Amino acid sequence: MFSFSKEAIPKDWRALLGDYFDTADWKALENNIKKELHNNLESIRPELHNFFKALELTPVDAVKVVILGQDPYHSPGLAQGLAFSIPNNISTNSREFPSSLRNISKALSIEGFGALPNGDLHHWAKQGILLLNTALSVKLGEAGSHANLGWKSLIDRLIFRLSAQKSQLVWLLWGGHAQSKLALISQNNDQFILQSSHPSGLGVYKTNTPFLVPGDQESCGHFTKTNEWLIAHQLDPIQWVKTSANRESNAQANLFG
Repeated sequence: MFSFSKEAIPKDWRALLGDYFDTADWKALENNIKKELHNNLESIRPELHNFFKALELTPVDAVKVVILGQDPYHSPGLAQGLAFSIPNNISTNSREFPSSLRNISKALSIEGFGALPNGDLHHWAKQGILLLNTALSVKLGEAGSHANLGWKSLIDRLIFRLSAQKSQLVWLLWGGHAQSKLALISQNNDQFILQSSHPSGLGVYKTNTPFLVPGDQESCGHFTKTNEWLIAHQLDPIQWVKTSANRESNAQANLFG
């Protein structure tokens, strides 16, 4: 039986968080989540066993890139425990397919990697991309409904400790909420920070650094810039799109053209 406790967090991430579990902040989060699970189990997303999916799929030692989301999708059948990711059986033409993922796919295509075949980003997580929401649960139909349950203390500590311990990380901060965590990221440890507006339909073109330029002919270039940084630091680039070997090779080769 899966329960909400510190033991649900992978051992390497618990070690990174250090004495956080002895704090009043953790006790408050633990109590609040247990209360919600007791009262509203069927309406909480993702399912309890997927709360820490991002940490399970991307161990501390494997992290190369961090993408910060806000909270899980609050529509039925979408949340997986990975920021932005949805199940692969949801068609890209479906009304259920989130605008954020649609615009991420547009940016990837503009940058020469090709469009996403679906919205499942497990293959990103397995390549060292930490797909981390800043709240790890939500109530169905109520965006931001668990934002004040105490997740902030856990995620803030994790961001702070991760950037202090690991050098040469790439941080993709899309939108004001993700950018509010900027002060937590170590400025003394060779971190590469890229910022733009959020890829959602409401924010994609906003701010002086849009995720997509109006007209969708140009993107912020974050996916290309990420791979250029990784290659420059002798790290494997990300295969952003699962596609044929030739197409992947061409997209990566363009970095050197």
